[in-house]
Amino acid sequence: FASYYGDHMVLQKEPAGAVVWGYGEPGAAVTVALSGDGGLIVMKKAAQVKGPSGMWTTVLDPMDQGGPYTLTARQGSENVTLQDVYFGDVWLCSGQSNMAMTVLQIANASRELAAATRYPYVRIFAAAPARSDMELEDLERIDLPWSIPTAENLGHGNFTYFSAVCWLLGRYLYEALRYPVGLVEAAWGGTPIEAWSSRRALRVCGLPADTGRLAPEAPASGMALCFATPSSPALSSSVFPHQHLSGPQTPSVLWNAMIHPLLNMTLRGVAWYQGEANAFLHTDRYNCTFPALIADWRWAFHAGSAGQTEPLLPFGFVQLSTYRRQSPDDSFARLRWHQTADLGVVPNARMPGTFMAVAMDLCDEPVGYQHAPPSPFLGSIHPRDKQNVAHRLHLGARAVAYGEKDLVFQGPYPTRAILEVTKGLLNITYNQELVCRRRDTRAFEVCCSSQSAPCGWLPAPVVAVESRTVTLALAGCGTLVLGLRYAWAEWPCEYQSCALYNSRGLPAPPFL
Repeated sequence: FASYYGDHMVLQKEPAGAVVWGYGEPGAAVTVALSGDGGLIVMKKAAQVKGPSGMWTTVLDPMDQGGPYTLTARQGSENVTLQDVYFGDVWLCSGQSNMAMTVLQIANASRELAAATRYPYVRIFAAAPARSDMELEDLERIDLPWSIPTAENLGHGNFTYFSAVCWLLGRYLYEALRYPVGLVEAAWGGTPIEAWSSRRALRVCGLPADTGRLAPEAPASGMALCFATPSSPALSSSVFPHQHLSGPQTPSVLWNAMIHPLLNMTLRGVAWYQGEANAFLHTDRYNCTFPALIADWRWAFHAGSAGQTEPLLPFGFVQLSTYRRQSPDDSFARLRWHQTADLGVVPNARMPGTFMAVAMDLCDEPVGYQHAPPSPFLGSIHPRDKQNVAHRLHLGARAVAYGEKDLVFQGPYPTRAILEVTKGLLNITYNQELVCRRRDTRAFEVCCSSQSAPCGWLPAPVVAVESRTVTLALAGCGTLVLGLRYAWAEWPCEYQSCALYNSRGLPAPPFL
């Protein structure tokens, strides 16, 4: 079997068939058997080892949730047997350091670790960080084989394994679904989206697919799948010189070594937490590179699993949280906007089948000694409240991936804005009932200028909040209003205290 198979694994349940694969002597016949209680064989499959790769694959018949089963692969007199195999839903979790951040590092860590043994049917697996210039068929190594969760295997060191966001997402999904959930982590801190993208996906966005060299920023109009409006007053293009990227930042090297080896796996969904690195690299291409990665991963997992992973694989992601209180630029705000393909909310026409956890109000002051540099590991760019992140993510999964009706999974979003010129007011109508927690003078800003770029942004104070309407005062703007934005800052909120929420405590996302 592929090296990351092992006892305690979860395979994807019906309606899909789980793909099982492994290695053997080229040309040899392999028999795969699935056995239930008492050794009763419930399924047999035959496969042939193909040369020169030495790989065999077979698709199991769709299985209902549950277990335990025993899975055996036999080639001649040799066999490999896996015990305690369950069928449920398999989710892949990927991204950079906020996905790699472990349960040991988050708020209330000791309580979360102590609770791990209550969830024996949420099974966990972690790929080890690895990179390659070529697409690999198998993982080079693993950090954690398929395991039943314990305080020990969830509680490793800083950013080692296992992912807190992934674990909590799986735990919340299990509490809603009440059947097994398998979690596969493949994450590496400090890595840009280009490293996780195949060369195909990079070419879609006009990025060269060679190793280590990325082109400078280009205007949005020159990108095949880029959706920014070049004249938009807020989207000042960050121009980067040609720069050589090395190690895990190199284009496609993490796709090659950490995602491509998993493509045979039948998945139920993907969770993604990445983007901080791209607030400093090709920021204004993220509205192309992110949709392109999603589309490419969907195609690749569907093809790699012989059509068992659905073509519109549900894809959830975390919108960036915070970094610096006083930032010299708006790169985090632009990146948040680009995470939605510049449409503000998902799912949308450019990003169907996706869902988002807004995290800009889950900020965390840096942890460190007074008068000493803050810790780079906890707080600030690595907020410790991963429970709310995962809770919001799981709400989106239940609504988008599982089709749960009438489930509120995202905060209020504006549907129209009407200018009252004579009164100097702007009335914004939202799609949900509003709860105002702070009347922050800089929550809303209007573009008051004789030209669209560069824009002169001025605060627009909130003068009234009604059921679904916010009224803003346009102080000093007169009748010339070219743009409106909300929460457009690197640190736009205090902890769980943005300006606007819905009655379920979900924040209104930023918009331009």
